Amino acid sequence: MQLGLIGLGRMGGNMRERIRRAGHTVVGYDRDPGLTDVSSLAELVGRLETPRTVWVMVPAGAATQSVVDELGGLLSPGDTVVDGGNSRWTDDQQHAEQLAEKGIGFVDAGVSGGVWGLENGYALMVGGDKEHVERLEPLFEALKPRGPYGYVHAGKVGSGHFSKMVHNGIEYAMMQAYAEGWELLEKADAVDNVREVFRSWQQGTVIRSWLLDLAVDALDDDEHLEKLKGYAQDSGEGRWTVEAALDHAVPLPAITASLFARFASRQDDSPQMKMIAALRNQFGGHAVESK
Repeated sequence: MQLGLIGLGRMGGNMRERIRRAGHTVVGYDRDPGLTDVSSLAELVGRLETPRTVWVMVPAGAATQSVVDELGGLLSPGDTVVDGGNSRWTDDQQHAEQLAEKGIGFVDAGVSGGVWGLENGYALMVGGDKEHVERLEPLFEALKPRGPYGYVHAGKVGSGHFSKMVHNGIEYAMMQAYAEGWELLEKADAVDNVREVFRSWQQGTVIRSWLLDLAVDALDDDEHLEKLKGYAQDSGEGRWTVEAALDHAVPLPAITASLFARFASRQDDSPQMKMIAALRNQFGGHAVESK
């Protein structure tokens, strides 16, 4: 199968490689001349056979809208656009309607896997019409982890990004819990080896997880996280999750508190936020602020 892939950054570049390893053809475009396969979106579209599939991996908001607008003028009826970035689910219906006027399909794909996805695979939460989603399943199978799980057709347009948003909200709360526990252990005189306490939790406990493994990796790099500033950015999905909870009258005390904790990190050098920053760097390659 052929695919055009726009945006070859931390995730997009690895996705291109994983899809190619599965035997598919990927034509990639990026503004960085050292990464791109073609010089323009027009050239990318011209390199693909119809019906074309173009997957967009650029920042949410204006950047995604700009690419969708340009693709709307380049693609043909029967082609499909996939938005695999972290767009807000409410933008998806607008994009689907905009492209449908020209006979172009639209699929939203929540993608989780960070910088580890090349080897481990990506969890995919997909939204869109059945006819569009089913045609793209060879690509989803190439990207997902080995085994029966990791890919779901979550529902109509917008459901993929909504599901990924909730996933990221849960991620906020889980990281916050590890960070709070780590800070309490660090402050307690009774505990001499916090890093090894965390390591002891990796097997046989109910709180073992990949995030815990990454926390141990971060502590192996910097045992007391002394090199990091206690500041953690929020990328948007946490806010959107809390807003959706308000719209649906669903109480989310843990997720909401974890979001507010990130806001607090911008006021002081928060020890907890050192762990949050370290975890975000470990799984997603997100930038950290050093002292």
